[in-house]
Amino acid sequence: MREALLRDGQRIISELYNDRELLPDNELPAAFESIHRNRSRTIHSLFGPFELRRNYLHNAKIGGGRFPLDDALCLEGAYTPAVAKLICRAASRAGSYQEASNDLFAYAGLSFDARDLGRLVATVAPKLRSALGDMSAAPPHSNSIDVLYVSCDGTGTPMRPEELLGRKGRQQDGSSRTREAKLGCVFTQTDLDAQGLPLRDEDGNPLRDPDSTSYVGTYQGCREIAILLHQEARRRGLDQAKRVVFIGDGAAWIWENARLTFPDAIEILDFYHACEHVGQLAAAIHDQNQDQAASLRARWCHEMKQSSPAALLIESRALLIANPTWPQSKCDAIQNQINYLDSHSTRTHYGRYRQEGLFFGSGVIEAGCKTVVGRRLKQSGMFWSQSGAENILSLRCLVLGQNFDDAWKELKTINAKQQLKARRWQNPDIKLAA
Repeated sequence: MREALLRDGQRIISELYNDRELLPDNELPAAFESIHRNRSRTIHSLFGPFELRRNYLHNAKIGGGRFPLDDALCLEGAYTPAVAKLICRAASRAGSYQEASNDLFAYAGLSFDARDLGRLVATVAPKLRSALGDMSAAPPHSNSIDVLYVSCDGTGTPMRPEELLGRKGRQQDGSSRTREAKLGCVFTQTDLDAQGLPLRDEDGNPLRDPDSTSYVGTYQGCREIAILLHQEARRRGLDQAKRVVFIGDGAAWIWENARLTFPDAIEILDFYHACEHVGQLAAAIHDQNQDQAASLRARWCHEMKQSSPAALLIESRALLIANPTWPQSKCDAIQNQINYLDSHSTRTHYGRYRQEGLFFGSGVIEAGCKTVVGRRLKQSGMFWSQSGAENILSLRCLVLGQNFDDAWKELKTINAKQQLKARRWQNPDIKLAA
């Protein structure tokens, strides 16, 4: 019954797409263009493949051409918009292109080679990135955002050898096997309790708004992720937020981006990252006794969570003064950790953050590195080109976030811009004269 219905649908959609009274294909050739009629191509629809006949306008000056009807129908290569959108969703959510191909066949009866999916993603993903960049800030709305959170981090992705030439890494020979994917996220807190503070769960932990997390990602430099993250924050209501909180670990590039792109944000050093340095400080002090180091770390982390690292820094400096016979290497190790925690003193008021019901851990972005990047780009045996990884990462951020449908609606505009740019021609004599 299903196969019979699909055959009927395939016949109907073929007649519909080839009905020139309903869908005229009569655009006249522009300058330097010649018309070639009834060019045929197999198009894949939700009901199956069908043959589409349409006119081709060839421009001899640029050595290329266009199919006006394809643009009017918003076709993405050999796929209808619905099929192309379904392929992009499957390719981004599945563990591999082959797995996505299997899912499409199992769920929708669509049979595509895994390589076809990769080619379509390579075509569509850059246009979706462009569409996302053109999307403006969120319009003012009645539901104000009490706290808007911004966070970013990086995680390595295995790359092909040619992508890693000359890159320094952590292998024994100093080379690298990975390139860093930089990921950013935005989420919100809008529910307040009777005292006007962010709502908490039964254990006193802050609650983020359900399904409020969106992502951006790139394999480019630190400034690029800062731009993407600021654009996403504006789309999410940065301009209307009462408070903005930026959570990050100790990487210098993260805090430089926070300073430049979110100058009014409350900066918070991830609590668990701070605890790691407290543990290293305790281990340096009790370098001969692991049990004492663990006990000191537990006490200091508990005290820091209730207030800040100020007390433990005073205690650490006092220990240095009281033990002048300690080896210089031990003193240097202790001082390095003191300096690190002291440099983040304005970002470690954890007692105050707890009272105000704010998040002070980077669990959301850490989880994002695993789910957004790891589950798709760090599978066993995967080695990526930078363009391939960039495409699937940006597509996955869209699909797992909140912007996929809106960006997809802008594809027609992006395609029109690309067609206009492709049709531009400059007289070679003028170019030489210039």
